[in-house]
Amino acid sequence: MRMPSTSRLCPVLVCLCFVQRYCGASHHPPTKVPSKNQTRLPNGEAEVHHRLKRGWIWNQFFVLEEHMGPDAQYVGKLHSNSDKGDGSVEYILTGEGAGTIFVINEVTGDIHATKSLDRERKTHYVLHAQALDRNTKMALEPESEFIIKVQDINDNAPKFPDGPFVATVPEMSEVGTSVLQVTASDADDPTYGNSARIVYSILQGQPYFSVDPKTGIIRTALANMDREAREHYTVVIQAKDMAGQVGGLSGSTTINITLTDVNDNPPKFPQKNYQLYVPESAQVGKPVGKIKANDEDLGINADIKYSIINSEGANMFSISTDRDTREGIISLKKPLNYERKKTYTLHIEGTNTHVDPRFSHLGPFKDTATLKITVGDVDEAPVFSMDTYILDVYENAPSGTEVGAVTAQDPDSRNSPVRYFMDSKEEGERYFRIDETSGVIWTTQPLDREDTPWHNVTVMASEVDNPSLLSHVPVTVQVLDVNDNPPEIATEEEVIVCESSRPGQVIQTITAVDKDDFANGQRFSFDLPSQLPVNPNFTLKDNDDSTASIIARRRRFNHLTQERYELPIVVQDSGEPSLSGTSTLTLRVCPCQRHGRVRMCQGEAFLSSAGLSTGALIAILLCIVILLAIVILFITLRQNKKEPLIISEEDIRENVVTYDDEGGGEEDTEAFDIIALRNPAAAEELKFRRDVRPEARQHGGPARSCRSPSVELDEVDVHEFIKQKLVEADLDTSVPPYDSLQTYAYEGQGSPTGTISPLDSPGTQSEQDYNYLDDWGPEFQKLAELYGEAESEMTT
Repeated sequence: MRMPSTSRLCPVLVCLCFVQRYCGASHHPPTKVPSKNQTRLPNGEAEVHHRLKRGWIWNQFFVLEEHMGPDAQYVGKLHSNSDKGDGSVEYILTGEGAGTIFVINEVTGDIHATKSLDRERKTHYVLHAQALDRNTKMALEPESEFIIKVQDINDNAPKFPDGPFVATVPEMSEVGTSVLQVTASDADDPTYGNSARIVYSILQGQPYFSVDPKTGIIRTALANMDREAREHYTVVIQAKDMAGQVGGLSGSTTINITLTDVNDNPPKFPQKNYQLYVPESAQVGKPVGKIKANDEDLGINADIKYSIINSEGANMFSISTDRDTREGIISLKKPLNYERKKTYTLHIEGTNTHVDPRFSHLGPFKDTATLKITVGDVDEAPVFSMDTYILDVYENAPSGTEVGAVTAQDPDSRNSPVRYFMDSKEEGERYFRIDETSGVIWTTQPLDREDTPWHNVTVMASEVDNPSLLSHVPVTVQVLDVNDNPPEIATEEEVIVCESSRPGQVIQTITAVDKDDFANGQRFSFDLPSQLPVNPNFTLKDNDDSTASIIARRRRFNHLTQERYELPIVVQDSGEPSLSGTSTLTLRVCPCQRHGRVRMCQGEAFLSSAGLSTGALIAILLCIVILLAIVILFITLRQNKKEPLIISEEDIRENVVTYDDEGGGEEDTEAFDIIALRNPAAAEELKFRRDVRPEARQHGGPARSCRSPSVELDEVDVHEFIKQKLVEADLDTSVPPYDSLQTYAYEGQGSPTGTISPLDSPGTQSEQDYNYLDDWGPEFQKLAELYGEAESEMTT
């Protein structure tokens, strides 16, 4: 079939080659350089000898792909004007495929293709042609480049690279709804002929779907396709090249189309009437039955909401939807009673929750059914007349006192007799007992409200004919109060009495407590025992508001003289009958801060005012321990210090005394005997302690320092003696320059201001205000009290 067409094309190709060669040669630009064929004229111009130009321009050749002939396929011919046909010109071919795919006759210049070519693999080849003189091997023509194009034939069928396909389209879609677009590809040359021109057609899937022949878009072709009738469709699409003409190649693909669901079906109950049996013992809130409406749709389109639309059924029952099974679960809202009502009728409606308005014309998307419930008779446990019982009894009532009664009844129609008993596991059973026939509860022992004001017991009832059926009821017994406890003072702590208390001053206000009920103990009266003598230190004042005040009767207390006092107090309540009790309070005397601002003892007040916590106290004690350790270490090192090996007996420093401490004043006489400097007759009388306060005069006069004339004379003797010794030491050149001068309680003489010691000064009334000493801390409180008391006594 291909051989005649090939033979017809070859002459045409040869003609095209010659036309291209000569046309290409005419486009060469004229040269300006004189050649050997030019003659120079006298006027300088060159005379040109005209001749024909050589035709040696090659653009392209064509060769058909897929050549299957027995001989090599003729491609074209190379020819130079220099070739006279005598074989002196040699043609050479180089480039892509030269010598393997394409061969050239060196004498004639004919080019042949020795192999079958595939345009889809390689569309063209670039080669170079050259004409040489066979003898001299000189180039007769410049090297020329040309292209051999592989001409396409229709040898590739269309293909669907992405097939097969899966698509969906909603059911009940209108005709022409787009489903999917398919595209086929053809490897042939789309620019040459109709080899790659594709037309689409449907081979399978009619009359439900159609395809656009040019674009490959698949559309619905049938209206109202119902998913519930048929859900899946298989469509086969064909793509054919050559524009669908006879002889063209084709390929096909498969599209699996599924109809998606829409809500086009209402729910329906399989039947209109149902029956259900429910025993009267069914528990409230528990399911008692199920009902279901069918919906042919899927997913949310099949969701159903159930409801009870009549009041008789809605009052006793409720219905909910199970999300997994889409069933209506019927539950009990109130207890059933066979003796009161034996049957119930429920009208149940099932409605779609998601309705598509496009299909509202298909009818209401809901359905109703009737459910008849029959209540079954069950032997029930006895029922108490109350859900809980609250009884009361007075405390201290004798054993066998009736507290109250409980009643229960068999709810069944036969009304069986009931037996009562208490739960043996409870604590309250040992205080009460119950009559098993009447339900009356009695006490088994006297009760104490102050010990247990409430008792909780559980009473059980069972039918005599069926003891296994039990019912329980809680019973609470309140123990009523009787005034059987005397009142007593509320506080058990010590009462603080300041040393500076004055007559009539309130020491503390006290209250009372009573274990009895508030009704019998809300009012208290206070008094001192009448059988005891009058207390000289304290008295008691009833404030008529259930409180009393302890008042001091004397001036000043001293904890060194007596630290504690005991005060008995009689407290009486207002109950019926009235009871009284005696409580003894302990009063502790403490040196409080000034004006009684803080009623604590000094040690406690110091810690309280300092605001020291436990951690701070531990830190202080730790510091003290460390300081003591350092002092002990220092003393140990001083004691271990080496003494000199040789002590000179001629050491003339007889009066040089070395002390390791600061001295002890006049009483420190171990190192130096001060008596040698004093009058021997008055040596003992001169030992006067400056840290002892002189006694004031008894008659209110100012306290003065009493000094004997011997003391003053002794001070003069000492002054003169020391002065004399100093003069002797200064004039004596034989003694070393060591002076030993020690002063013991001697301030000098002749000062215009006199002594600075407050103890030796006259005890006249001072105009100084010592209140500022309170701000110096607890260390100066005693000093402030001393000056304050002295000032107060002087004023008095």
